[in-house]
Amino acid sequence: MESTRIHFIGDELVAGYGDARALGWNGRVMARTPRELDALWTTLAVPGETTTELADRWQAEVALRSTSTGINRLVIGLGVADVLTGVSPARSRLAVANILDKALGEHRECFVVGPPPLPGADPDATAALSRAAAEVCHRRRVPYVEVFEPLRNHEQWTSDVAAVQGRHPAQAGYGLIAWLVLHRGWYEWLDVRQPS
Repeated sequence: MESTRIHFIGDELVAGYGDARALGWNGRVMARTPRELDALWTTLAVPGETTTELADRWQAEVALRSTSTGINRLVIGLGVADVLTGVSPARSRLAVANILDKALGEHRECFVVGPPPLPGADPDATAALSRAAAEVCHRRRVPYVEVFEPLRNHEQWTSDVAAVQGRHPAQAGYGLIAWLVLHRGWYEWLDVRQPS
């Protein structure tokens, strides 16, 4: 089997900020990914990063950690920085499109995880950001995991986020995001068998 590198890019949610177990959603996802894949995965997170800032910096950082002889995969975890800083959905859409077009042009298989609902971020604007990213992914046939709507009124998510002053999820919240990722195309994207 060819070597595989999986690069997770995004903001502090990709780094698992606030998780007492220090796993975040991506650590939980990788723990449930079959070992036969033998993937080296890295997390390249910048706290508070917008999609436009992410579009400017991801390529050079990911290139340093890529394999020249195997498969390179890119996972984009979207946060709410665009909403908090007033980046329009149109500009967010363009930034996500630029990331995907460059990555796909380099034969990097992509997977996108949408922004979650956080109390400090306007829910209508977060929903608009999620829809914009979903549209971009749909056009490019890139898997997209909708996180906002499933968690918007989820009692466990709401209480978990409230326990940390609404800035980020804690252990239970990251577990919920991981569950959504694992059950919305992760194994199919990796072309591996889902563990029983």
